[in-house]
Amino acid sequence: MQFKRIKRNVNGVFLLDKPLGFSSNQALQKVKWLFQAAKAGHTGTLDPLATGLLPICLGEATKFAQYVTDADKTYVATVKLGVTTTTGDAEGEVLSTQPVNVTQDQFTTVAQLFTGEISQMPPMYSALKFEGKALYEYAREGVDIARQARLITIKSIVVNEFLADVAQITVTCSKGTYIRTLAEDIGMALGCGAHLIGLRRTATAGYQLSQAMTIEQLEAMPMEARDAQLLPVDSAIAGLPEVALSSDAAYFLMQGQAVWQAGKIPDGELRIYDENKQFLGLGFLQSDGKIAPKRLIQKINR
Repeated sequence: MQFKRIKRNVNGVFLLDKPLGFSSNQALQKVKWLFQAAKAGHTGTLDPLATGLLPICLGEATKFAQYVTDADKTYVATVKLGVTTTTGDAEGEVLSTQPVNVTQDQFTTVAQLFTGEISQMPPMYSALKFEGKALYEYAREGVDIARQARLITIKSIVVNEFLADVAQITVTCSKGTYIRTLAEDIGMALGCGAHLIGLRRTATAGYQLSQAMTIEQLEAMPMEARDAQLLPVDSAIAGLPEVALSSDAAYFLMQGQAVWQAGKIPDGELRIYDENKQFLGLGFLQSDGKIAPKRLIQKINR
């Protein structure tokens, strides 16, 4: 007789150090299974060849996953000069090989040309959809789909190491940035070509890789210890201003009503708490000065 696995109402954010070779969805499903969670979602895709910080939202935290997905991200990338590949990374077949005669100063100067708001063409080997099908599926069939370049923002590029034909850089960028494409574009601008041979996400939405845990570490823990690793649900929107409501205002807000609250209230979206510092959810300031609910959570123990 097979017993149905009991699913738990687990709420919070788990910071995973995603292993090499796992897709983001595989990593998500593994973490969800280890927590026996009823509901889970990840916060932005990392390629199987990339490692590092992947926040996993469990339970009520999934209501705010998009805010983590939309946040800026920081990566440590290793770029190989002189070689281009079909995929822009080490997984693809070699397309061209050229001699490299580039100094660290030259590399740094060219890399800085790609900071700020720039136009970037999404690669064919990506999970972007065209007519319901991922672009990489077309690419594997030898079909090239016309894509539109889109604006992204590279906040900074720092050259950590440079040795002959390999550079390690730290990139802080907006969501939707393809570091593979950035590596290719830098190589093209240098005239020798390049591809990505390593990628590790180190920060996003205020979370740091130093806070993350591997799947092996999580597996070795009893369930109670696993639960202790979860960050609070409201950590997913920690960058938003907070407002504490009176008990009456909190009651009516939780009934879906807009409420008055004394004091100066910041414009835009707000983290809402009751007078006991219990997180209630996300709200916003209306033009009439009332605070309206946007995304409320069910009462939880964390």
